[in-house]
Amino acid sequence: MSNKKIESQDKTLENIEITLSKTEQFIEKNQNKILYVLGGILVVVALYWAFVKYYQTPRNNEANSQMFVAQQKFAADSFALALNGNVSTLGFLAIIDDYSGTKAANLAHFYAGICYLNLKDFDNAFNQIKKFRTTDILLASEKYGLLGDICVEQDKLDEAIKWYKKATKNKYSNNFSTPIYLKKLGLVYEKQNKFAEAQKVYETIYYSYPQSNEARTIEKYIERTKLNSK
Repeated sequence: MSNKKIESQDKTLENIEITLSKTEQFIEKNQNKILYVLGGILVVVALYWAFVKYYQTPRNNEANSQMFVAQQKFAADSFALALNGNVSTLGFLAIIDDYSGTKAANLAHFYAGICYLNLKDFDNAFNQIKKFRTTDILLASEKYGLLGDICVEQDKLDEAIKWYKKATKNKYSNNFSTPIYLKKLGLVYEKQNKFAEAQKVYETIYYSYPQSNEARTIEKYIERTKLNSK
């Protein structure tokens, strides 16, 4: 081994030793502060754990129990009753107010939005569905697709396109809702006489989702846009 290589290695080791020495000096000098910070972090973690276990989880369980009747009314298409409840049961709106911050209240936003949509109260439907938060691919796609549906009902076609595009993004792609909202996107494009854009969307269904229900009849939509593009 050459002298230059040995000198280089020695210098590297020396630099490491200096760095370690400085680190040790810093720890010794600030030991109390470091312990206070670590102690503070442990306290915050412990408090959060206690909050979730002894407060948030029981509230969420209670909210789920209270919401059961509203879900039954929703399934029976009794949307006004599911939304508002009655003297003996809570509706989705009360769940949102009484159990704010729980998973159940978050889900209640979604239910409430669909109830409002069926009751033709589009502004409240939009606001409730937009407040719903989820990491589930299918539910996220449904959320944005429903926002698109509401905008179509209000004749806000440009905004509807924005939400349908979001509902069909690659990260939300699935064989169930994606072709549904792609077809709706294509229909909106047709309403705006954007036939070339509509054709591309319909062809995406044909080639990328050939097993979907939408793909079975999509060829006639493709042909229609081709004719209208001429």
